[in-house]
Amino acid sequence: MTRIAVAALGGTISMAPGRSIEDGVVPRLSAEDLLGELGSRLPMEITAATLAGLSSSSMDYATLARTRQWGVEQIEAGADGLVVVQGTDTLEETAYLFDLTWPSDAPVVITGAMRNPSLPSPDGQANILAALAVAADPRSRGRGALVAFNDDVHAARWVRKTHSSHVETFSSRPAGPLGMVAEGAVHYFHPSPPRLPVLPGAETVDLVPLLESGLEDSGELLSLVLKGGARGVVVAANGVGHVSTGTADVIAAAQVPVVVASRTGAGPTFRGAYGFHGSESSLIRMGATMAGWLCPRKSRILLQVLLAAGAGREEIERQFRLRGDLDR
Repeated sequence: MTRIAVAALGGTISMAPGRSIEDGVVPRLSAEDLLGELGSRLPMEITAATLAGLSSSSMDYATLARTRQWGVEQIEAGADGLVVVQGTDTLEETAYLFDLTWPSDAPVVITGAMRNPSLPSPDGQANILAALAVAADPRSRGRGALVAFNDDVHAARWVRKTHSSHVETFSSRPAGPLGMVAEGAVHYFHPSPPRLPVLPGAETVDLVPLLESGLEDSGELLSLVLKGGARGVVVAANGVGHVSTGTADVIAAAQVPVVVASRTGAGPTFRGAYGFHGSESSLIRMGATMAGWLCPRKSRILLQVLLAAGAGREEIERQFRLRGDLDR
């Protein structure tokens, strides 16, 4: 019989009302609470553990490293896949961190909920059911980390939270979802590309701020961040990777890695279409690394993981070329 391990970390899916209605909901439900009667209704063996009770805005590398280690131990003990249940606010980042560092071909599937269990039509158990189906499907092997949500199956590299409250919040623009779950069965639309080499996991990371470019950006905030001891910076730049002349001047003098991603939500950074001061080609000449198709949040995760592993500028550039390239 297929065996799936389920790790519960908290989030909206695990929340219940506090002492009064005015208190709002807080993480209170265990993994067993979340699964309820699902285990007895499915043709699989489920091993569940409550590893944290956090809102996902407070998720940290130490919790995720502990979760990854628990998942690896479950796979080594015979589990066929891992489901991680957490809040949606940082779910896309958790998924990409697992995608970079998960050492097994067994699938790891991340899910959660937009409606807590006290609301009408909560979506938590439906999402857990879909995640279990994806984790148990042999065709999910070798695909790295996946997100199962609202019956869609997303690749960690592409998935993003795109709405603050709708249940169809997760999207994979512009690539689209990998597949979907219908009547309990997984339907994949695309084959699985070969996985890239796994990177070392980290329990702690150094300061890597994410700053967004905008109108009349003088570069002063970036300068303050760099003076404050940042080990690296990700700039969510305009368009295809453009910043103001002031920000460009600060990047030119930076002594730590600067990664430039697009703030648009879809589409890559360019490398040679524009030539003005602050354009993508000028930033490359200054030593900045272009994120390619990786969004700013995924770029920050990758840069943190690389810095934690001791990667230098050349290796950081190579990894972003490798992982930010659409055709890799």
